[in-house]
Amino acid sequence: MYFQDRYLTDEQRMMRDTSRRYVDQVVLPFIQQNRTREWAMDPLERLAPHILEQADAAGLRSLGVPERFGGVDLDPATLSQTLAIIATEIARGESGLADKLVQNWKISVLIAQFAPAHLQEYWFKRYLDEPQFLMAHCLTEPRGASDRWLPYNVPEVNMDTRAVLDGDTWVINGTKQFISNGYDASLYVVYANTDDTVGMAQGTSSFLVPRDTPGLTVTRCNETVGGRFMNNGEIVFEDVRVPADHLLVLNDALGKAGIYFRPGKVLVAAKSLGIGIGAYEETVTFVHERVQGGKPIIQHQAVALRIADMATRLEAVAALLRHAALAVDEGSPDADALCNMVKVFASHEVVKVCQNAMELHGGYGAMLEVGIEKYMRDALINLHSDGTTDVSNFKIVRAMFPQTAGVYAGSR
Repeated sequence: MYFQDRYLTDEQRMMRDTSRRYVDQVVLPFIQQNRTREWAMDPLERLAPHILEQADAAGLRSLGVPERFGGVDLDPATLSQTLAIIATEIARGESGLADKLVQNWKISVLIAQFAPAHLQEYWFKRYLDEPQFLMAHCLTEPRGASDRWLPYNVPEVNMDTRAVLDGDTWVINGTKQFISNGYDASLYVVYANTDDTVGMAQGTSSFLVPRDTPGLTVTRCNETVGGRFMNNGEIVFEDVRVPADHLLVLNDALGKAGIYFRPGKVLVAAKSLGIGIGAYEETVTFVHERVQGGKPIIQHQAVALRIADMATRLEAVAALLRHAALAVDEGSPDADALCNMVKVFASHEVVKVCQNAMELHGGYGAMLEVGIEKYMRDALINLHSDGTTDVSNFKIVRAMFPQTAGVYAGSR
């Protein structure tokens, strides 16, 4: 079911099995024994250090880091497919943890592609030497989030965060919010406007900014309803100065970040699928063990129908996920549409799966110590993660009908 061997290369099968062992032996025991830990008011006290240490030991942190630096090289021809398989497995255990790792994987690929060699050597060494090291991708701002991707490619809606070259340093000012890993990251990829005379697509640059850079302040952890083992943060930049060589991409950062954005949609869908599988597996166990009316409740037709519905939805999500990931890896013309389709479809279908899981558990479904309610909370996050559903649907139409789709801001 879902990622069967017939779909996988030998490398993917090995990575799936490694991820599955890690989840079963490390992640799930921690979650099951610490049902209230995600609600700790100190965000740094939520995830026990051994979780990332064991991910490191299993080789799951170093995905995307070039092998010459000690990382795990993945076949570029199947990169999105492989990462989707791994993200699904990890999200089956804990979706916030999956999000922590996914950000690191995607940013590692970005750094390997665009950072100067000496910065790659420095940061990848630090990253691999420090199991708790996290990275964050800073796009969203208080004035513009998903709505910026309709697209609004006019100067009036450029990034509020600005970067100005002053001699041999870039000076960055602005605020970023709703940033995955933002609260506890050690390294940020920051997007800022560098040319306010053109549209966002032509005037946005990206920079590597270390956490300890003077003027960078992490102002808060955003307390979310689900995915709480990933600490979402708000960051303020006040006259933050970084050397000129910390520029990753000048002006065309959003265009070049396609290697980040397209797999990102696929990975949101993979995380949704993992959440759904976790809810389904626990529910299947429950309905076989729970006895009502003199027999296990799986033998009641109403229960059986819901189980069949859950399994069917998950199979449909997995099929579209494979299709979209393959399109990304092949550079297919329909990749943009499929990425957004699977992100939207997976998030909605898995919420329905989790609703069935809660209802089949009866009163237990709402109990914190049982854990089924956590799947629902985690699933709800993906409805707007990496873009809201409505904005994603606009992008689907735009990708399918570029000549006739509506213009949402500015002029052609």
